[in-house]
Formats: sequence, structure tokens, C-alpha cells
Amino acid sequence: QVQLVESGGGLVQAGGSLRLSCAASGRTFSTYGWFRQAPGKEREFVATIRMRTGVTYYADSVKGRFTISRDNAKNTVYLQMNSLNPEDTAVYYCAADQRTIVVGDGYNYWGQGTQVTVSS
Repeated sequence: QVQLVESGGGLVQAGGSLRLSCAASGRTFSTYGWFRQAPGKEREFVATIRMRTGVTYYADSVKGRFTISRDNAKNTVYLQMNSLNPEDTAVYYCAADQRTIVVGDGYNYWGQGTQVTVSS
């Protein structure tokens, strides 16, 4: 059974940091993505990483503050979030796909989400 399990969410003050983890089981994937959804808003792209090359892409809103990384041996992807602000408050979802290139949120596998709350 394929599973993506996120962890690391929580409550942090503005300016603080959190690191999210996404551990996959059941198979390996070529591409992972992080997305987030704030209350009353649509889900939005945060970052993506290609597992073989390590190539990364970021949303403009998080560029320079967030870093996506991978551990191929552990089948795990991380999202290091620094300089957090209240606008980063959302449920963060990990997504994965066997394809190298995934358009938008067209990933085949999704985690259950982890809440990140940034207080002002």
C-alpha cells in the first residue's frame, strides 16, 4: 500500500522556523511536491523536487525562505521553512508521482496534510 506521511507541523511565532517531513512507503517516486491550503483559499503550489537530479522549483511567495530537500535512501522529502509569517498559515500537503514532470497539482499520490500555524 502506498502511503505518504507528513510530520513536523505545529504552532510557531512569526519569524520562526519549522521543518516538515514527508515519508513515502510502498514505492519510490520521481517527483515530490509540497502544496498548502489556507482557510477559505484554494490549494497552492509551494515547492517541488526531482528525486534523481535534485532540481527544485519554488513559488515566488516562499523563494528564499523555504528549502525543499530529499533523502533518497529514506524515501523522504523535507521542507525547511524559515522566516515564517502569518500568511504561511495553512495545511501543508506532500504529493508524489512516478512521473518526472508533473503539471500543477496533478500528482497521483497525496498525504493527509499537516497543520502549520504562524502567530503574529
